[in-house]
Amino acid sequence: MRRLRSVSVALVLGVTMMLSGCGLMEDGAFDLPLPGGPDLGDDPYTVKVEFRNVQQLVPKSLVKVNNVPVGIVEDIEANSRSWTATVICTVRRGVVLPDNARAAVRQTSLLGEAYVELAPPAGQPPRGRLADGDTVPLPASGTSAPVEQVLGALSMLLNGGSLPQLQTITSEINKALSGNETDIRSLLHELNSLVGRLDASRNDITRALDGMAHLSQQLADRRGQLATALDQLPQGVRVLAQQRDDLVKMLTGLDRLSAVAVRVVNQSKANTVADLRALRPTLAKLEQAGSNLTRALPILGTFPFTPAAQEGIKGDYLNLHQSLDLNLTHAIGNLSRSNQPLNIGGTLVPNPFAILEGGGTSVTQDVPLLGQSGGGDLPLPPTTSPEPSTPDGSQDGGSGGDSDLLGSLLGGSS
Repeated sequence: MRRLRSVSVALVLGVTMMLSGCGLMEDGAFDLPLPGGPDLGDDPYTVKVEFRNVQQLVPKSLVKVNNVPVGIVEDIEANSRSWTATVICTVRRGVVLPDNARAAVRQTSLLGEAYVELAPPAGQPPRGRLADGDTVPLPASGTSAPVEQVLGALSMLLNGGSLPQLQTITSEINKALSGNETDIRSLLHELNSLVGRLDASRNDITRALDGMAHLSQQLADRRGQLATALDQLPQGVRVLAQQRDDLVKMLTGLDRLSAVAVRVVNQSKANTVADLRALRPTLAKLEQAGSNLTRALPILGTFPFTPAAQEGIKGDYLNLHQSLDLNLTHAIGNLSRSNQPLNIGGTLVPNPFAILEGGGTSVTQDVPLLGQSGGGDLPLPPTTSPEPSTPDGSQDGGSGGDSDLLGSLLGGSS
């Protein structure tokens, strides 16, 4: 039985050597199908990946997505100019990867076989779709730490590292914490609360730091002005030292003034409070009339006329159309209460309406009649405005009879 098995193995080896010699297997044993490989389907697609270092990666290695075999490595090409390697991978058609996918050479274990891992980009949104013939560029590829590097670093840590010091630190920490568990727990709780408040105020902290940065930039931009101010500061201090006596006198006077001011305020406090309370109704009425005051302000410029009167002013004259609503009873009452004679055409005439008040003729006993000589004119009330002049420069005194009569009817004299 053993002889038959040995013959079978020798026959397989012989056939393999014959096929290799005849050129049917160009890549040697790599062309032999391996059992248990991934299912590529009937129509797989090809993806090229550029690496700086492929480590122990060989053809027929697995291609995995999420630790699931989805393809194999068909070939590895070396670029002598850029000193890089291009790995040609065959992936099952149903596997969908983004166009910005990343690739890395990983190992199944510390001493396991190498394989190519394809994955979507971490921290970036996927973009597009990886199609047949696409290439994963060199910046999107990487390799894991080789076994030799890991073992070398571990050897340095164990032989020349700080493990003894780490043990000492651990024992000292245990001694410090022993018996203080309650305080340490409270400290950790307060520290957690502090960190939470800092995290909640991170926007304010960021704004404060930005403000400090802006202030620092402003100070840096005004470095020359600050230097000038610092250079002039000693001179200002000398001036203050020279005027120290005057400053002391001023401060002493302010001290006395403050004492007097306090006494005055204390003595007048009741009166001030009473005045403020008395002002309360006035201020309340002003508040109620606030809207009316704002509407009345435009009238101040044209008082006693309305703002529309501005449209009638043309240069040095005013176009005016006036409608008078006279009450005859009030007009006669005003005339009867007036003790002044009427000035009609420059001649004083006793007021004939005064007798309506029942005062007899006493109001006219000192007034001379028309044509009677010996009587002087009654003095008129003083006036501050000159009589109007005619265009030729003479005083207009004989043509105002109607206006004088109208003035008397309205309750006064000209």
